[in-house]
Formats: sequence, C-alpha cells, structure tokens
Amino acid sequence: MTLNPFAPLVGQQQAVELLTQAVRQNRLAPAYLFAGPDGVGRSLAALCFIELLFSEGETRNLTSLHKRLHEGNHPDLFWVQPTYQYQGQRLTAAEATEKGLKRKAPPVIRLEQIREITQFLGRPPMEAPRNVVVLEQAETMAEGAANALLKTLEEPGQATLILMVPTPESILPTLVSRTHRIPFYSLDVSSLTQVLTQAGHQEVLQHPAVLSIAAGSPGQAIASYEQLQTIPEQLLKDVMKVPSSYLHALELAKKIDKELDNEQQLWLVDYLQHSYWQKWHQPGAIKQLEQARKALLCYAQPRLVWECIFLFIYQVPAG
Repeated sequence: MTLNPFAPLVGQQQAVELLTQAVRQNRLAPAYLFAGPDGVGRSLAALCFIELLFSEGETRNLTSLHKRLHEGNHPDLFWVQPTYQYQGQRLTAAEATEKGLKRKAPPVIRLEQIREITQFLGRPPMEAPRNVVVLEQAETMAEGAANALLKTLEEPGQATLILMVPTPESILPTLVSRTHRIPFYSLDVSSLTQVLTQAGHQEVLQHPAVLSIAAGSPGQAIASYEQLQTIPEQLLKDVMKVPSSYLHALELAKKIDKELDNEQQLWLVDYLQHSYWQKWHQPGAIKQLEQARKALLCYAQPRLVWECIFLFIYQVPAG
C-alpha cells in the first residue's frame, strides 16, 4: 500500500517535498515553522505531516489513524489554538462564536497553555513514534508565553513541534532560530478554483469581490463568503449605489450602525473597497474606506464613520 497523506493538499508542492523528505530520510527537526497566509493549507499540511510521521512502519489501520487525527482524538497529538478568557474558562474563537459572545480583543495563546504543552511532553508517546504539538496562530503569544515555549524548544525530548505564523517576523527571533521554516504561499487562480470546487464551495467563485479579498486563500474565501451571507441583502444592494441625497447617505449610515455588529462592519469595509474599485476605480473612495477601517478599529462611533463614507461618495460620485 502506498501512503500519500498529502494528496488532499493543493498548491503547496515545496512544503510537501520538504516535509516528505524529512520523514523519508529520518532527518526530523525538533520544531517547524509553517509560515504563510491564513487559509492556504497550513493546518491540513500539519495533519498530513503528522499522519506520515505516525504511520511510519504501519501496515494496517491507516484509515483509522487518518480518522483519529482529523477528529483530534489521538493521544500523541496536542493541538493548541488561541483562546478567550470567559468566566474562568478558555474558549477558542469557534466556541466563543457558538456561545454568541461579544469579543473586542482577539484571542491569544496563554502562558497556561504553554504549561500544558510542557506537561504533555513530559510523558513518552503512547502509540506513535513521537509526540507532536501544533500551535495555530503562534504570533498571538504574549512575551511570557513565548519565553516559556522557548525553554520547551531547547529540550523538546521525543517530540516535534509545529508553529503556524503568517511570517517569521511575527514571532520572537529566538523562536525562529530554533525552528525549521516550511514556506506556504497564496494559491494561483487555478489552484484556488480547484480547492473551492473540491470543498463544495463553487458558489464562492461567482463573487469577484470575495475572491479579491481572499488574495489566493481558499480558507479566507470561504470565511468571507460566509460573512457575506450574514449581511442583509437589501442593505448590500443599497451600499453598492451612490447615495441619492445627503439624507439618503445619513440613512445608510444609520442602517449599518443598527443592523451590523463591529465584525460585520469591518468586513463590509473590505468588501466595499474591492467592490468599489472593480466598479468605479475611484481612489478617493478606497482611501476613505481605509480611514474608516482604522477608525472602527479604534472604536470610533460607527454611525459617524459611515456617515463620512457615504457623504464623501455622494459629494464625489464614483460613477
């Protein structure tokens, strides 16, 4: 039986070759840095790599191994995600969304999570040849957590760690120096189309602004399309036109402030930037929207921010 766990991964041939050779030649690094944009296959690559690591020497139960890894219930795999602190509990972004929590600050990897990694690595692997730890969004670690992880990287024992980051510069240089970099890249149009089609998300391909926001990331394309579905259809139609009057501009701002939360408004800024540019090629409107994004991130009064946008568009018609 020929094992090719990397078969589902599209458009990351360099990463596949580097990781495959490391296993085949038995030249594994203590830690790897999966560096590249969100949504281009880093998490899938990590699972494929771990499957290859854990299946070395296996001649049976490969299907079971694949299932257990993808369901997150293998005893020798410890997967860490940034979390929110809520009523004494740590919640991932997905768990916070399920509970309908309002979040102002982004989630982070906390010192206590690094301590849990240390505890996990303190025991030998139970089934696999080694333990594996994966840290998603490792760039969210505070300095204390990063320094604690540094000690683990210096003496990982019978283990391999995988840190996922957008760029090597997003984490401490001392962490980078103790990892082997595996580069990941944005996908070309053909690969992006293939991934979205295989994942059953062909409908995303019908939205040029969404694809533009995604910038070659299938994961970002899907997330952006899902966000698009949360915007009321009539509101979306209204903001795609030049306001008919000052009053109409003010009404649009009021409607957005009333109907959309902060996360939706920030997404709408991105969507309008790409949509307006494709439709009108008006640099002034794009600049105004960029200023609006900064204002919303600083918790400016949203209605006032949107009033400025639509009054500008009304006064300087893009079409």
